[in-house]
Amino acid sequence: MNPSVKISKIIIAILVALQSNFSIAQPNEKIEIMLIGFAHLNQMQNGTEAASMFNPKKQKELEKIASKIAKFQPDAIMVELTPEEQHWADSLYKLYQNDQFDLKNFEYGASEIYQIGFRLAKHLNLNHIYGIDFYNSTSQNLLKEGDHFEFFQDQLKKLQTKARPMGKEVMEDRLSLYDFTKKINEPEMLDLSYRAIFNFPAYVQNGDFDKEGNDYRDLNSEEKKYVGAEYISLFFDRNIKIYSNILNTQLKTGSKKIYVMMGQAHIGILKDLLEDNPNYKIVDALTYLD
Repeated sequence: MNPSVKISKIIIAILVALQSNFSIAQPNEKIEIMLIGFAHLNQMQNGTEAASMFNPKKQKELEKIASKIAKFQPDAIMVELTPEEQHWADSLYKLYQNDQFDLKNFEYGASEIYQIGFRLAKHLNLNHIYGIDFYNSTSQNLLKEGDHFEFFQDQLKKLQTKARPMGKEVMEDRLSLYDFTKKINEPEMLDLSYRAIFNFPAYVQNGDFDKEGNDYRDLNSEEKKYVGAEYISLFFDRNIKIYSNILNTQLKTGSKKIYVMMGQAHIGILKDLLEDNPNYKIVDALTYLD
């Protein structure tokens, strides 16, 4: 064989091999994920018909929220239940799918987990909703004292001044659930929640946790010096485990379009974590809650 022909064939073979390897090395298509924060709907009832999540007006509003999210066409719905509750959730959802489960007769039936999560999954013909929560409840009143406490207190008041009047309007049927949900997912409200929990508490030093607060634990002298940072760490610990559950549930299911529904205060930190993960692409919820 002519040496030049032989060399040409070798070069072609090398180029084909490189092209093949290059194709294999191409990054996989990113997983799309949309996060929507909710106020816990079962906590927004006060015994009046106007506040009931089961009154016809609110049921229409819940249907509107679910139908808007359905346009995203998620293939996995992840909610504020733990992975340990999966079997229980599957059993309830199967009854719901078969119209054998009346949410009115269920203690937590007004919750967004069921009012939106179950409704949406049934509409999309999905067989599961997935629990990705980690229970480690911490109250805002756990941090009540320390140097520079006023910085944290002022930020918390800014959030409460915005959120509480809107919640009251929903309960009095003067603001629709749809508009309320859209509003609390706008950047301003997400930022207020994020700063109140994950930023401004770090100002507080030389204090202690309130013994009546949720998730109270004794602090040593060093932890008391950084009491605000310790407070942040409790919230971060829960959310990093929720993030881990999201990642591992995706690996288990192979889902490509995920809808995550959590309490509004979780959304900012989860978005930060997911934005830094090159395998994920955040989908703006407000493009669907238009």
